[in-house]
Amino acid sequence: MWQKFKKNKRGYYSLLIFLAIFILTFFAEIIANDKPILIKFDGKYYSPILKSYPETLFGGELKTETDYRDPFVKNLIEQKGWMIMPIIPFSYDTINFSMTSPAPSKPDNINWLGTDDQGRDILGRAIYGVRISLIFGLILSFFSGVIGVFFGAIQGYFGGLLDLLFQRFMEIWSSMPMLFLLIILSSIIEPGFFSLLFLMLLFSWMGMVGFVRAEFLRLRNFDFVRSAKALGAGDYYIIFRHILPNASPIILANLPFLIAGSITTLTALDFLGLGMPAGSPSLGELLAQGKNNIAAYWIGMVGFFIITIILTLLVFIGEALRDAFDSRK
Repeated sequence: MWQKFKKNKRGYYSLLIFLAIFILTFFAEIIANDKPILIKFDGKYYSPILKSYPETLFGGELKTETDYRDPFVKNLIEQKGWMIMPIIPFSYDTINFSMTSPAPSKPDNINWLGTDDQGRDILGRAIYGVRISLIFGLILSFFSGVIGVFFGAIQGYFGGLLDLLFQRFMEIWSSMPMLFLLIILSSIIEPGFFSLLFLMLLFSWMGMVGFVRAEFLRLRNFDFVRSAKALGAGDYYIIFRHILPNASPIILANLPFLIAGSITTLTALDFLGLGMPAGSPSLGELLAQGKNNIAAYWIGMVGFFIITIILTLLVFIGEALRDAFDSRK
């Protein structure tokens, strides 16, 4: 199967690019941060991205956390050592107070993709926003897949009245307006990463049930299943030991599309202001800023191209997986 997948160059290179994006954004603090990666001062080494240090440690006057972008602090550190700053000296919430034009400012040699309407670096916020979207999509897809596979397997294997009742339940549950429920719940509890994950998990698991149910309905009548029953194997042993491995190709082939749907849903909620807390880096918030600042066209373009690239990569990976597991090919 892996050799078949590699023959699909579009899907194979899409997977490599997707993994590269995920790995780079996973270490966002090293790439985009307003704190140095490493400091050598007075013969000792410090790592501000891992621990906070007061300004008095470097010879300053304030006991608060050090502002490493302050020229006074830089001069103090350089007198007795050195510091290594990230490639992008801005975190997702760093405001650039040295801009030469009002925010949102155009891209320049300091802010490579410009700043938003609050003076924050767009590239830094985009890197952190991609990381949140990818991690959220992967976690949500994993748990949605586990729940969907379990219920789809039970439905498809046993069939009959159990299948009928569960199908009616899914029809009722899927007809509930998720957006209105999120609006109501966001007024009761403060929206956050895990609360959004739980609320979206209540509905996203149904996307996998249909594929798994259809595959189990097909496989349960095969000879190897009848042979296992004749030998006295239990139902759940047959489901998870015999049928599920044979149904795994369709599960894996649809997993990238499930991840793409999770990322799209989170982006839409952030765009409407119902997603992550205010100030959090997100792709939806970037698109919302682009809508609210039409003259600053670069903000919307950055959000649009990032989402387009990620979703396109996931679609190409899903198509390659589908072709690799297709027995007719």
